[in-house]
Amino acid sequence: MVKDARPTRTDYYQVLAKGLPAGTLVVTALGNASYLWAAMHHVPENFYIEDSMGLALPLALGLALAQPSRRVVVVEGDGGTLMHMGALVTVGAVKPANLSVLLIQNGVHAASGGQKLTNPALDLAALARAAGIGRAINVAHPKALVAALGDSAEGPQVLVLATAPDVEVVRPPIAFDPVLSKQRFMTAIGAPRYVPTLFGGGGLEGA
Repeated sequence: MVKDARPTRTDYYQVLAKGLPAGTLVVTALGNASYLWAAMHHVPENFYIEDSMGLALPLALGLALAQPSRRVVVVEGDGGTLMHMGALVTVGAVKPANLSVLLIQNGVHAASGGQKLTNPALDLAALARAAGIGRAINVAHPKALVAALGDSAEGPQVLVLATAPDVEVVRPPIAFDPVLSKQRFMTAIGAPRYVPTLFGGGGLEGA
């Protein structure tokens, strides 16, 4: 059996955990993108996507626009990116300076069992540049990620991380309850709570 020479998701996550400035908002995609990050670096500023393929980037884009004074990092997969290409195009159009996009390129749909992508060798960095994101590069080693994350130039930036597939599910340290995740994250960013009413309408708490 030939061993995959590409770095693992863990290799990149170790670099990310060490290099994140305090208060950075991190959005992670479904499956091990969230499970492993929670196991390695569980903080209130994390928002874990669960069972919504391709929606990590759209959510992170909204956060970056709503919280322009804070750095936002999103970890999305190649499969999720191809599913919602419009989000990448929108990033190129609005160019939020505080957004860093880490695309895990492992060539498979890891969260659903490891099925191969239709075009696993697609140059996603070139695709991002074509969408209007000038700072988009392919990263083949965690050391290169260190340098890219330390780049002081304004974003957005897209870093495509060559990664070995990790199909075996990592057990996160917490139960992934979407409501609790939302409430924890809203508290961390100081967002007012939405209070629904019996017959619709509702409003923001304290408004």
